[in-house]
Amino acid sequence: MDSLAIELKEYWTQLWSQMGLQGQEGLWVIEVFVVVFITLLANLIVRRMLNRVALKLEKTKNQWDDILVEASRQPVSMLIWVIGLSWAAMLVDMKSDTSILVAVEPVRDVAVIVLLSWFLIRLVKGGEQAVLEPERFKKPMDETTAHAIGKLLRASIIITTVLVILQSLGYSISGVLAFGGIGGIAVGFAAKDLLANFFGGLMIYLDRPFVVGDWVRSPDQEIEGTVEYIGWRQTRIRTFDKRPLYVPNATFANISVENPSRMKNRRIYEKVGLRYDDAAKVEPVINAVREMLQQHSEIDQRQTLIVNLNSFGASSLDFFIYTFTKTTDWVKFHHIKQDVMLKIMAIVEDHDAEFAFPTSTIHTPDLLNNDKASDLSPANLERFAEMDRVHPES
Repeated sequence: MDSLAIELKEYWTQLWSQMGLQGQEGLWVIEVFVVVFITLLANLIVRRMLNRVALKLEKTKNQWDDILVEASRQPVSMLIWVIGLSWAAMLVDMKSDTSILVAVEPVRDVAVIVLLSWFLIRLVKGGEQAVLEPERFKKPMDETTAHAIGKLLRASIIITTVLVILQSLGYSISGVLAFGGIGGIAVGFAAKDLLANFFGGLMIYLDRPFVVGDWVRSPDQEIEGTVEYIGWRQTRIRTFDKRPLYVPNATFANISVENPSRMKNRRIYEKVGLRYDDAAKVEPVINAVREMLQQHSEIDQRQTLIVNLNSFGASSLDFFIYTFTKTTDWVKFHHIKQDVMLKIMAIVEDHDAEFAFPTSTIHTPDLLNNDKASDLSPANLERFAEMDRVHPES
């Protein structure tokens, strides 16, 4: 063992001599190497500790501790490297003739601020995703509200980070804010459309005329579809033919927006025409239809229900049906409407009545209705012509 130690000592002495580092002058290189090694080792230990802590926290009911650990993984690892490398740079600066410490300290301070900001942004993003998951929360937050709060928090973090970095670099924040106020006026004139869209998006978040997933349409413009995303500049709507429609947020400040997704019921409004020959059966049919609707399980009896004779049509006696279904689902509504219409057809048939359709009645003179009308002899034709001259209205 002693011989092995002596050989290793001689080997390192020769290697050190070849590198030109002898005596106390080369110890700082070893110190730098040790610092880097300690940094690497600390990084591995912290990563393993975080992994174990994450596995234990997954078994708890609290979800925020999982989000906190996940958000801190990469920033903490990078923070260890920043501290270790800055320590090594300080050793190099003290043991050598270089003056890198002047640049190391500001870079280290900025890096620490940026890593802290990164951690907060990851934490906000993780919380934003978590509040939308029903398996994590019994009452998940509305998607639009979660995105709005997340964007505001991230924007606040970024702005604060920039101001703190400028302050750490020796710039006066008051001067920066004054310059920002003057520059903001110029930018406001140059980007008024962008600002209009920004405040339009802010009004959508505050007033909430619609949220992600709602079916919206505008009677003022050709806008109709399902809201997929609400950004600060524009809103993406997926039309019913599956095309994406990008609408600037400022547009919603100047148009009327209808939100059918928030309707409480869907309306059935139909007109039914019976023949004039079935005039005596109209009232029994109407009463039977009304009774059928009052007993229908999918018709909301709390809403208006009307079945009444409405008009004397050109070829029919018309009555109308006005009622509301309990469901607002588009597909289910049409199944209910079909069931109602089929039952109306059965009621009309049970009362030996018929639906009316457009008809025309032609009235002919009595002469054409007798047996002699088929006699087209020259004498009869002359009589018809004479009648036409005397009574042209016939």
